[in-house]
Amino acid sequence: MAQTRIVDTISAIGAEAWNACFSGELEDYDYLLAVEEAGIVGFSWRYVRVEENGRVLAAMPAFLTDYCLDTTLAEGALRGGVRRIRQRFSRFLTMKLACLGSPESECGLVGFHPSVPESRKRELVSQLMTAFEHYAVRQGYKLIGIKDIPTQHRALWDEAAQGFSAIPGMATAHLDIDFATIDEYLSRLSRDTRKDMRRKLKRAGPIRIEQRTNIDDVLPDVLKLYRDTRERSHFQFEELTAEYFRGVLSHMGDRALCTLYWHGHTLLAANLMLKDKLKLLDKFFCMDGIEGRKHNLYFVSWFHNLQYCLDHGIPHYQSGQACYDDKLRLKSHLNPNWIMFKHASAIAGRMLKFVAPLLAMSKEAT
Repeated sequence: MAQTRIVDTISAIGAEAWNACFSGELEDYDYLLAVEEAGIVGFSWRYVRVEENGRVLAAMPAFLTDYCLDTTLAEGALRGGVRRIRQRFSRFLTMKLACLGSPESECGLVGFHPSVPESRKRELVSQLMTAFEHYAVRQGYKLIGIKDIPTQHRALWDEAAQGFSAIPGMATAHLDIDFATIDEYLSRLSRDTRKDMRRKLKRAGPIRIEQRTNIDDVLPDVLKLYRDTRERSHFQFEELTAEYFRGVLSHMGDRALCTLYWHGHTLLAANLMLKDKLKLLDKFFCMDGIEGRKHNLYFVSWFHNLQYCLDHGIPHYQSGQACYDDKLRLKSHLNPNWIMFKHASAIAGRMLKFVAPLLAMSKEAT
C-alpha cells in the first residue's frame, strides 16, 4: 500500500528518485536543491512523496510562509490603505500559508514515476493532497494553496482539490523556434512591430554581450540590478539572494548560464537561464531601469536568446511570466496557470472566495 511522507530537505529523497518522477524537467533536483540552499528569507521548504515498495511513485515540492493577501494588488489607493493599516496591525491580511509547488518554479507540477499508469495518477494526487493538507493544519497553517497548476493538468486535481477555489495565476509564455533565421522570424511579426524592433535594435548602441557560467566576480552588480528590477515590479513575493544565483549556476553546471550586457565597463543587465537540448528557459532578466531602457536591452536580450536557440538547435524558448504585452507582440503564446486555495475555516474560506478576484495576479504584472 502506498504511503505519503513529507520531508524538509530534498536530499532526503535523493536525486535519482526525484528526477525519475520529473524526467525531462529543467527545474529538477539540482535546481530545487539550489533554491533550498539559497537562504531565501521567510520560506521553509517541504517535499511530499508517495511511495510504495520502496519506490517513489509521485512527488511535489511545497513551501510554508506568511502570505500577505495584498501581495498581488497593483499600487494604488487600495494597497496604500492596506499598508497604512499594517503600520498599526502588523499581521493585517497576513495568513500562514502552506502551499504545494515552489515560488521559484514556473509551474506547479506533480511528478510521477514512469511505471505509474495514467489510470492511477488521480488517486496518487489525492493521496498527496490529503497528506499535505493534514500536515499543514497540524502545523498551524490554516490557508492551503496549490501554486500555478497548468490548465492542461487541472483535471488531475478535480478530485484531490474538492472544496478549493481557483483563481488565475500568472501565465507562462512560450515561443516555438520553428524558423531558420532571425529575418524569417521578423517577417512573421506585424509590419509595425517589425519596424519597431529593427529601430530598437539599431538604437541600442555598442552593447557587449557575455555568456557566463560563473558570475562570482560581478555578483554584487547583478544583485543590484535584480533589486532595482524587483522594486519596479507590482508583484513582490520572495526576495532572491546571492546564494540563489550562485547556487543555480553551480549545481546545474552546463544546464544554466547567465548572459551579461555591458556598456563600456558598466553592467546594465543580466539574464539567468536554464537550458537543455529542447528548451531555453528564461528565469530572471534584471536591468538598470534607466540605462537599460535607453539601450532597449529587453529587446536586445530577446533577440540574443532567439539566436542562441538557433545556434544550438534548441526548438523552444520559454520566456516565463510577466511583460505579456511585449511577448504577445513578439508572437509568444501564453499557457494559463491556476492558483487553488482553501481555508480551514469555512467562514474565512467564503470571505477569501469573495475577495479572490481582487487579489488575482494580473497579466500586466512585471
